[in-house]
Amino acid sequence: MKRIYTFVLFLIFAGNISGQRYLTEVFTDVDTETDINYSTNITVLPALQQMPPIAQPLGMDVKTPNGDTKVDRPLIIMLHTGNFLPTFVNGQINGDKSDAYLVSLAERLVKMGYVVALPNYRLGWNPLPTASQEVKTNTLINAAYRGVQDITSCARFFRKSVAEDNNPYGIDPDKIVTWGVGTGGYIAMGAATLDEYLDVVLPKFIGADVNGDGNPDPMVLEAISSDPFGSTMTQLNLPSNPGYSSEFQLCVNMGGALGDTSWVDSNDPPMIGFHVPTDPFAPYMEDILIVPTTGDLVVEVAGSYTAMDKANSLGLNDGMSGISDEFTDVANGRNDGIEGLFPFPRPNWDITDDGMDNPVALEGSPWEFWDSTTYSTEPIGQIGNNGPNQPCEGVPIEFCNWDLLSKRSNPDMSFEKATAYQDTILGYFAPRAFEVLNLEGGSSTLNILDSGFITVTPNPVQSTSLVQTGDMEIKTAQLYNLNGQIVRSFNNVNSNKLGINKLDNQTGLYYLQLSFDEAISTKKIIFK
Repeated sequence: MKRIYTFVLFLIFAGNISGQRYLTEVFTDVDTETDINYSTNITVLPALQQMPPIAQPLGMDVKTPNGDTKVDRPLIIMLHTGNFLPTFVNGQINGDKSDAYLVSLAERLVKMGYVVALPNYRLGWNPLPTASQEVKTNTLINAAYRGVQDITSCARFFRKSVAEDNNPYGIDPDKIVTWGVGTGGYIAMGAATLDEYLDVVLPKFIGADVNGDGNPDPMVLEAISSDPFGSTMTQLNLPSNPGYSSEFQLCVNMGGALGDTSWVDSNDPPMIGFHVPTDPFAPYMEDILIVPTTGDLVVEVAGSYTAMDKANSLGLNDGMSGISDEFTDVANGRNDGIEGLFPFPRPNWDITDDGMDNPVALEGSPWEFWDSTTYSTEPIGQIGNNGPNQPCEGVPIEFCNWDLLSKRSNPDMSFEKATAYQDTILGYFAPRAFEVLNLEGGSSTLNILDSGFITVTPNPVQSTSLVQTGDMEIKTAQLYNLNGQIVRSFNNVNSNKLGINKLDNQTGLYYLQLSFDEAISTKKIIFK
């Protein structure tokens, strides 16, 4: 199999990235409170087993920086992917708040000073082969609608906790970000833009004649499902956390899409989109959504390119336009001048390794990783057949496991690759969030110092070297490899001297980025 792919430029050694809070990692450890109940609502998931809807407690994990004393921190509500079905049943190894790559990304944001909530939301629609296309589309649209209700309820939960419970999570209720990955991106974009029920009464969201009057009805019925905020009690909705704002101040989409561009108006928050232009399921521009679980076509949606373009046309992203750094340069070389859009070009993989163009694997989520060893022993199941935890009939496990299945759409998956893409995602996100959320005064302009005042003795480093900075006191430092990945961090240095030890697996050229008060500088280091 070919393993050549085009990497993004991961230069992080100048520009706006510093040891300053919210711009880079300044904390070492993360505290996690698990399974906090933020709401209870009606789930239709039991219908897959011919059972009636039931009330389901909705839980989330909340991560905060260990040792942090701030009590007005921005909050990110980060939503997992999964096609609105449980893990494995959805045809994936991901689909839960505990997905490894999602937790990794969340904890890196926490180490930058954010509070991050990882909620589960309601699942359930009808993907069974016996269901008609109309039923599949209708039930999937309703699943997305319920997801929007759940996440707006989550935002209200936190605002309620500030007003009534003495702010136990230490958040600023006026600085809440909705951040979705894959399926979660659809929810995040919907939660950021839907203002009223009539927004979903569009021709493409009109389905069958449900009430028997001879006219087609909306797929989502307010009398049954309530409004986008779940504010009324109905057959499939229990109101939760009423009386508080459901608004978000920033929306981030990783590989999801927007239900319709008409949802975006001048009152919506700024938006950032990360997207593989050749994503086979979530379109980059405006196109038909394809469900990975079943391969079914659903409705036309607007991918990151089209959604960010609409946001730009309304001036929503104007607050990001003055940022200049290497990440922005890379994005601007690909995004046709659409601020807030970072495309990730990826190859079409020859999955038969025969040098031919077909069949190919189209990749959509280069930021994902999983443990290949664990999932190589997880047999593939089939919906409605032998179940997700039963072996494929007559097929050896080495040809029938979730690791191999998942690698068909991410053939060169690795922790290192995913981390490199997450480095870029955070590098592009950080200064934009810094500006539009008005963090620490809202200015990310830093003094970039020539490294002539820094000495590293000896350099090249055989075992141990001493970094000295004259009269400049080092606050934090990060050691980067040539892919732009942080390989070592030094927090709370507070000295003009720093010892660097060569590790057994480190040889070659590295960059040491030193952070001072309102200034940074970078020094080349060679390990031999």
